[in-house]
Amino acid sequence: MARITVEDCLSKVDNRFQLVMISSKRARQLQTGGKDALVPEDNDKPTVIALREIAEGLVDVSILKARPAPAREVAEAELDATAAMMGAIVADPDAEPAEEPLSDDE
Repeated sequence: MARITVEDCLSKVDNRFQLVMISSKRARQLQTGGKDALVPEDNDKPTVIALREIAEGLVDVSILKARPAPAREVAEAELDATAAMMGAIVADPDAEPAEEPLSDDE
């Protein structure tokens, strides 16, 4: 694959600062697995893939306006998914403990 240049990308965005912001956000999405690549990966690093996507017009400034999911909602969703996978059972609050807790002397 030919090398991607800043000039290839600048025709798609307003300025270099915006290019840095767009490419870094997109590269992070690719790195963390939050989004799939829109171009063939060709064993390239996420930053190169992000720049290729920008140069091809597949990613633009709208990525900066997209709001990420709030951390609390993500954490709750992860807990729900974990509980479902583990087959979590709600304990009976009236049930007797299985054994006596050990004292400090034992």
